[in-house]
Amino acid sequence: MKKSMAALFGALIAGMALAGCGSSGGTSSGTPDTVLETQAAAQASESQAAESQTAGAESGAAGGETGSSNILVAYFSVPETDGVDTVAGASRVVVDGQVLGNCQYVAQLISEATGGEMFRIETVREYPGSHDPLLEFAYNERAEDARPELATQIENLDSYDVIFLGYPNWNSDLPMPLYTFLESYDLSGKTIIPFTTHGGSGFSRTIQTIRDLQPNATVEENGLSISRNSVPEAESDVTEWISGLEL
Repeated sequence: MKKSMAALFGALIAGMALAGCGSSGGTSSGTPDTVLETQAAAQASESQAAESQTAGAESGAAGGETGSSNILVAYFSVPETDGVDTVAGASRVVVDGQVLGNCQYVAQLISEATGGEMFRIETVREYPGSHDPLLEFAYNERAEDARPELATQIENLDSYDVIFLGYPNWNSDLPMPLYTFLESYDLSGKTIIPFTTHGGSGFSRTIQTIRDLQPNATVEENGLSISRNSVPEAESDVTEWISGLEL
């Protein structure tokens, strides 16, 4: 009987030793491998989720048509592409070696400050990239009361409650593509916040024109007007203006 108990006790000790080796080495027991597999699966899932979020954010910023923000930053901008540096009277700014339209740059600053999604108002017909031909082209469009055809559309307008609307002041008026834009959408119940870049005319009467074209929208009178000569240093002005809007 004593021998039998001793043998049984020895077998138990041996079994415990084998179990201990399996737990530390991950070869004899299934538990450690299962934990590692579960951790790997969780890490893969987190990685896929992060990639998905990044892709979604890039998509929303590029088209202004996706994402969770209720703010849209819509703008019309024609950067003058002659040369590599900004010149007096030009409607462009160079940021980190990239040539941007003045309104495009201000729109980016507003988007960064508010989390709003950007939407570029583009036309089917391309505008001249040289200063004098652009001035003449814009003047002729206004004289003809033209409505240029737009090449971009907002597909989920209902998602936005606030629309920042940016444009250059051309001939003391809205650029004609802005007339097309404002006549193409019903912005009733939304808040429109104008911003403009100009050569000395400020807003002229463009804010009233926006009110006339969108009578059922709330058009913010405290818009942002930036001289083209001040655009490269506009970041602090944009930040201060945004904070005063109490969005």
